[in-house]
Amino acid sequence: MRLFGIAGYSGSGKTTLMEKLLPRLTARGLRVSVVKHAHHDFDIDRPGKDSFRHRQAGAAEVLLASSARWVLMSELRADPEPSLAEYVAHFSPCDVVLVEGFKQEAIPKLEVYRPANGKPPLWPEDPDIVAVASDQRPLADRPGDPVWLDLNDTETIVRFILDTLQLATLQPGGNRHAVL
Repeated sequence: MRLFGIAGYSGSGKTTLMEKLLPRLTARGLRVSVVKHAHHDFDIDRPGKDSFRHRQAGAAEVLLASSARWVLMSELRADPEPSLAEYVAHFSPCDVVLVEGFKQEAIPKLEVYRPANGKPPLWPEDPDIVAVASDQRPLADRPGDPVWLDLNDTETIVRFILDTLQLATLQPGGNRHAVL
């Protein structure tokens, strides 16, 4: 299981890019999972539902299951937030985990950067950012700058991720081949 991060400020297009990457990666025969970090309190449950009531009553974990999907909700209460590695340990086996958020993790990352947002790039302060996907070219290419990719060229971004992770993909017929 290999991890690759998608980093950037809110509103930069991280989720939109992920929506474009996922079908292209899975079409190559890869099993892909996603971890998204939320910077605020969130709840996927609703007041009044049985699972919500169980958590409110003190359950540490509630697993909600159906024939279509299942979800495990864990209450941290006063416990510290788990690390990325601890979250990923809950996944079933997969080829790649795309990680949205977790900016401080030492994993290869692609920054989604839009100069029009008026925020500074993350890459100068983060040595784990190996590429920048942007809707504008940099003013100048300098030694040590990350690879600069066109944010609208999803296929090139996919190839970059696969090359960076040295992942093999499935050819039609189910044979794995190295990504070139």
